[in-house]
Amino acid sequence: MQLPIAFLENMKQLLSEEEYQAYLQSFDAPRHLGLRANTCKLSPDTLQEIAPFALSPVPWCDSGFYYSESERPAKHPYYHAGLYYLQEPSAMAPAALLPVSLGERVLDICAAPGGKATQLAAKLHGTGVLVANDISAGRAKSLLKNIELAGVRNALVVSEAPARLAKCFPSYFDKILIDAPCSGEGMFRKEPDMVKSWNEELLAFCQEQQADILSHCADMLRPGGMLLYSTCTFAVHENEESIAHFLETHTDFSLIPIEKKYGFAFGAEPLPACARLYPHRIQGEGHFLALLQKTGSSSTDTMDNSKPKITKPPTAFAAFANDLLTEELTGDFQLFGEHLCLMPQGIPDTKGLRVLRSGWQLGTLKKDRFTPAQAFAMGLTKNQVKRVLDFPLSDPRVLRYLKGETLETPNAEDGWTLICVDSYPLGWGKVSCGRVKNKYAVSWKWE
Repeated sequence: MQLPIAFLENMKQLLSEEEYQAYLQSFDAPRHLGLRANTCKLSPDTLQEIAPFALSPVPWCDSGFYYSESERPAKHPYYHAGLYYLQEPSAMAPAALLPVSLGERVLDICAAPGGKATQLAAKLHGTGVLVANDISAGRAKSLLKNIELAGVRNALVVSEAPARLAKCFPSYFDKILIDAPCSGEGMFRKEPDMVKSWNEELLAFCQEQQADILSHCADMLRPGGMLLYSTCTFAVHENEESIAHFLETHTDFSLIPIEKKYGFAFGAEPLPACARLYPHRIQGEGHFLALLQKTGSSSTDTMDNSKPKITKPPTAFAAFANDLLTEELTGDFQLFGEHLCLMPQGIPDTKGLRVLRSGWQLGTLKKDRFTPAQAFAMGLTKNQVKRVLDFPLSDPRVLRYLKGETLETPNAEDGWTLICVDSYPLGWGKVSCGRVKNKYAVSWKWE
């Protein structure tokens, strides 16, 4: 691979001669592929037990695993059940190192395609609020799909500029993750085409974007809150210099040292408290991490003690739920046009923002008839539903269902039914006279 001369000169300044040579040699080494267990649905140990391919742990992420290049985990029903997310191993580090607790309000501001957002959602485990944003409307659509596939029930998926978000969420979040747009130097091994677009003007452009995002995120973070800034580049301009400039202009923030283990390297001077991930030191690609905290303590208005908002669900949904669910759903039901959603608690007025999804989409209401959504199925568990068709992985009807075909089930009870593989939901079907009309989301069908 022909790397830019200016980039190589920058790397020589960062690394000793021995490490520089080791970095160059890493381009000839095999890539490390990873996936992460969705702990909203199962434990990492359970995934390792049931996965039909060999997995070995990623040391810095307790739900992350390496898998062999010969495997195709994206072409497996467990992937379509949302049991795991395919993610480059070093990209698991930012969300792993942001200390998210149950009930907190969390923002992933550059969230597409959703790897870090679903990782944060798993830490929240259905509590608190996750706002997953991407300024690109096209990329935000893939983010939405991955949020729904993971069965996340407490997220807002938004496509907005940081300045507009800051007006809606002043001092709102307990934790913020910024996986900032960057020149992508750490991904050169993985995506050689990125080399062609690299130039020093790109570094300066990215630094301007990073400063803008950091400044607005500072306004959205509560006193005492924490912010994890990451990039997938090695450029000091986009990493240590961006953070140093931010700290100079935001004196209410301080840098928290990141422990240097797993092969993580110190940040460049004058910020060794940051961490650098190099492909010659870890089994993964390149990343930069900086953890910051805002001075002060949070107010008493936290997610844990905010008064839950309870609203009455529409009659059509109540009838559907009474017929099919084993337990009552309660909370704040809201209609957005025809779409019925169950909202997380403590959400401010988002009018004027481009919101792709508010909370857990339950389904649509048309002429007093309720039709359940794909996202509703993915957020349920088998034991929450009265009528279930649970196929073993070996049953050919699993793949037929994922391809959108009609299924034969002679002894099944008529009505809306949750379709599962090995007890994990895949979607809906509607049984009539021993046949299942396939209600799997059309855009999700297995090609």
